Amino acid sequence: MRTDILGVGFDNLTLDEAAAAGAALVEADGFHYAVTPNPEFLLTAKRDDTFHRALLGADLVLADGVGVVYSAKILGRPLKGKVPGIDFAQRLIAWMAAHGKRLFLLGAKPGVAELAAANLKDKYPGLIVCGTHDGYFQDDGPVVEAIRAAGADVVFVCLGAPKQELWMVKNGPATGAHLMVGLGGSLDVFAGVVERAPEAFQKLGLEWLHRLIKEPKRIGRMAKLPLVLLDAVGQRLGGK
Repeated sequence: MRTDILGVGFDNLTLDEAAAAGAALVEADGFHYAVTPNPEFLLTAKRDDTFHRALLGADLVLADGVGVVYSAKILGRPLKGKVPGIDFAQRLIAWMAAHGKRLFLLGAKPGVAELAAANLKDKYPGLIVCGTHDGYFQDDGPVVEAIRAAGADVVFVCLGAPKQELWMVKNGPATGAHLMVGLGGSLDVFAGVVERAPEAFQKLGLEWLHRLIKEPKRIGRMAKLPLVLLDAVGQRLGGK
């Protein structure tokens, strides 16, 4: 049973539980996909029905962002905690390295996925990165074929929302992969191109503040995020 947060059903899982669920999807037959909605996703889903349906149709929906967790509390439906997509990815990678699963990295600027692959293989001995492709392509067909030819079990799709979620829904089954995960800018972090917030910021739920300090141009996006909390307050009051 999922927890409805402003129209999107979230799996109420800890990070460890989410990683176990992801591993189970990799082992299962057929195609599956995971999404990691943050507050910006919820705002976009309100006005984009196709994106909303893509989130609702995912096999795993993880709360990536303290704003989602706060909204859940306001609504009286508390989640066990936030599950950042990049942390979920790292747990899944460790499991893949131990079980001989094949990972394909899709997204970011040319060269970034290759650098991310090299760093991940250094960090997780035994990890099989079976292919990479940048996110600057016009035709889906060759990318789908590359993933299929590589025999990927898991694909990290890092094209940014909502493009990555729609891409997974449209193309995932044709790739032969068992699990795709939408992970935004994670390849930049894995590649070392972008620095993740220090652990102290992560524990306090202030990764957004670190990003804002590093990239002041994000202020426009950040300013929208309190709207999610206002929506939660409005829904809670309206339900009383």
